[in-house]
Amino acid sequence: MNNTLKDLLEEKRSVILTKWFDSILDTYPADDSGFLKKQKDRFLNPIGHTFTNGIDGVLGGLISGQDVEESASFLNDIIKVRAVQSFSPSKAMGFIFALKKVVREELKKEIRQNQINEELLGFESKIDDLALFAFDIYAKCRDQLSEQKTEELKRMTFSLLKKANLVSEIPAQEFERKDLDFNI
Repeated sequence: MNNTLKDLLEEKRSVILTKWFDSILDTYPADDSGFLKKQKDRFLNPIGHTFTNGIDGVLGGLISGQDVEESASFLNDIIKVRAVQSFSPSKAMGFIFALKKVVREELKKEIRQNQINEELLGFESKIDDLALFAFDIYAKCRDQLSEQKTEELKRMTFSLLKKANLVSEIPAQEFERKDLDFNI
């Protein structure tokens, strides 16, 4: 009996998720990845919990054929974590492409036996689309972080200038002078 790629992915879902999770954790230093793998409590290990739930939702969406945007909530949580860490953009987003390798390795024999190369190419194309969508999310997260850092720097600078008596607040009345003529 020939199985479809969807059937095979469902059948091997837990193994694929475990290997995908491990490939994500391999991007972290050994001390961190060991903790993230071993600690199962969602409150003691919120990053591991976020990744586990996120990749499960993403894979489920890919298997069921959901639109990329429907997986956004699962991606959002993972990408927010990766965006604040010290990864390059390619490293931060590489976890999505790792799914291709995991699927190919896990289903190597079945892909040949069931001649489902076309289905696999379609599935991998969805992963590529997901990666592009995820990169947009990543860019927005990085922009927000940059804006927050800039605002914090402005607040700190103003506070330091004020403490040094180099700046004082100007009463609002001084800005309301009507005798100024800006017409040139």
